Amino acid sequence: MDVSVLAEAVELTEQRVPYVLATVVWRRGPSSGRQGAKAVVLADGTVRGWLGGACAEPTVVRHARECLKTGDPALLLLGQPDDLDGRSSEGMVHVAMACESEGALEVYLEPHQPAPQLVAIGRSPAVDALAEIAVALGWSAAIVDDGGNPDEHSRPDLVDTKLDLSKFRIDSATAVVVATQGHYDDLALEAALAYDAGYVGLIASPKRAATVLDYLRSKGMSEDSLACVDAPAGLDLGALANAEIAVAVIADLVTRRARGELVAAAGSEAPVRIEATDPVCGMTVVTDDAKYHTIHDGSDYWFCAPGCMRAFGSDPDAYLAVS
Repeated sequence: MDVSVLAEAVELTEQRVPYVLATVVWRRGPSSGRQGAKAVVLADGTVRGWLGGACAEPTVVRHARECLKTGDPALLLLGQPDDLDGRSSEGMVHVAMACESEGALEVYLEPHQPAPQLVAIGRSPAVDALAEIAVALGWSAAIVDDGGNPDEHSRPDLVDTKLDLSKFRIDSATAVVVATQGHYDDLALEAALAYDAGYVGLIASPKRAATVLDYLRSKGMSEDSLACVDAPAGLDLGALANAEIAVAVIADLVTRRARGELVAAAGSEAPVRIEATDPVCGMTVVTDDAKYHTIHDGSDYWFCAPGCMRAFGSDPDAYLAVS
């Protein structure tokens, strides 16, 4: 078991960093990849762990980054069709590999995106209900208050007593909901708008919401920042009790998520890197990392290994005719 890779995955999850966990689920030797081997692939193409050699890794990275974009897992077969040995290829991505190692791999790619996060600011039954519903949905949740007795909350394990939101790693999958009931609405919104949250909402009547936004405007807060505040927060269902207000807010957040909002960004973008296909084995080669390169009839060709380059050099037209 690759304990260090799994520990890395846990740390990335806690830091709300998107990644793909890649696992070798089958191999046919000779292959440098071993069954059960794991690696973490980040959005910028960084690989932490070991899956296989020079032929396999660039292809796994390319497909892993695509999984992060779509959010869908994938099962890769790096080898030839007869490597399936009678098994179904349904749902499998086949990548032809004809390297001199003659090995084959199946790699399962499992994307992990940060779960939605709710940060509720204030002290009220609505705040408690917001946190409880979010947890029931599988989201992470925290209650932030400026003071008071944490035992007053129905979920004291979620309570923080400062308006310091930095510990929550606020990102585009985070919803910050201010429900301070007029006590420090402006300060809570200022704290929330200091981060790039996917959603910032204020639970208030239309009149109080307008007053708070006007006050922040008078303090010099930009119109662009104020436009990010959903006020009053939640679906407009009329006069509601505190717990029902929480339901209206969560329903709005779930609706937004269903249309593609409140989703973590893939992370830092990888630098633009030119990929080429090895004309001999069909594997992906990153040209600025490739150590084997030749020019034929004025065109550049890159190879994953010296054996492929030698084979190409012996009869280029045979391989170019196939490609």
